[in-house]
Amino acid sequence: MSEKRKIVIIGGVAGGASAAMRARRLSETASIVIVEKGPYVSFANCGLPYHLGGVIQERDALLVQTPQSLKERFNIDVLVNAEAIAIDRNARTVLVRNLITGADDTLTYDALILAPGAEAVRPPLPGLDLPNVFTLQTMSDMDGIIAHVRGTRVKRAAVIGGGFIGVEAAENLAGRGIAVSLIEADRQVLPPLDPEMASPLHAHLRENGIDLRLGAKASACAADGDGIAITLDGGGIVSADLVILAIGVRPRTDLAKRAGLEIGETGAIKVDDAMRTSDSAIYAVGDAVEVTNPVTGLPAFIPLAGPANRQGRIAADQIFGRDSRYRGTIGTSICKVFSLAAGATGASEKLLRRIG
Repeated sequence: MSEKRKIVIIGGVAGGASAAMRARRLSETASIVIVEKGPYVSFANCGLPYHLGGVIQERDALLVQTPQSLKERFNIDVLVNAEAIAIDRNARTVLVRNLITGADDTLTYDALILAPGAEAVRPPLPGLDLPNVFTLQTMSDMDGIIAHVRGTRVKRAAVIGGGFIGVEAAENLAGRGIAVSLIEADRQVLPPLDPEMASPLHAHLRENGIDLRLGAKASACAADGDGIAITLDGGGIVSADLVILAIGVRPRTDLAKRAGLEIGETGAIKVDDAMRTSDSAIYAVGDAVEVTNPVTGLPAFIPLAGPANRQGRIAADQIFGRDSRYRGTIGTSICKVFSLAAGATGASEKLLRRIG
């Protein structure tokens, strides 16, 4: 197999950047191009709440790689602020649009790796387009929140969603001296935990000043002077100067769907254990792909950075003839909750009951 291959990778961060660097280690001669829609190619998204709270003091500490470092160290070309618009599978080309200039370019590939990641869920609720409603998924999201906190003297914040990002955001906002309400539609925070494991976390959050609203679903946001009034189903209003949506994420599959690639039953891109899609020249890795849960044997959508890194390396191995295989995602996770830590792995009681 010739190593003088053209590899195009759509998306950076964890899976895409790992694939690119592994591919370079396996071939000094391959042409490797990363196409990244945002301005940052590789950053520690798990660290975003901790820079928000000042635990990670230097913003640059979140930047794992830059376009310059990837070019200088690995001879990997990076196109930032560039969106892959369409894939021509027959011609093996990708149409790429520069989001700054609007100019289009066409990249040819021998192997294509899709690593578009996942996007924050924004439900169709009134008021979520208000300027002081944010998500926390990208560097730009984090910058916007910090600028808002500094510019408007935020005293009250509301976090909608009690998953990992929601709990970490609530803790770090509280660490800045902001009064925080944490609104969760379920009866518990951190859904991967069994309810009896979450119970002491609820008490601990309240002990640390968090206004915890469980079983409370936000139905609308409305401007209230300079702040926001959040209406809850069943009655009740939470007032805030800042709202962070942390309801969850969904896989980015639009490009794959337009290319006619197979989508799995979870709504994510279907791949085999070689990370290959339904097109043998196209691989997919990271938060956009469907995995197998080895405990249940069932398809699952488990967006985590560790599996994304592993999948990226496997895709690169496969492109260069190494028979690496992905053995599934168990879903190991851990979250700091003030002075406690909550970890989980494997199948929860809720999942096991749901699948019988």
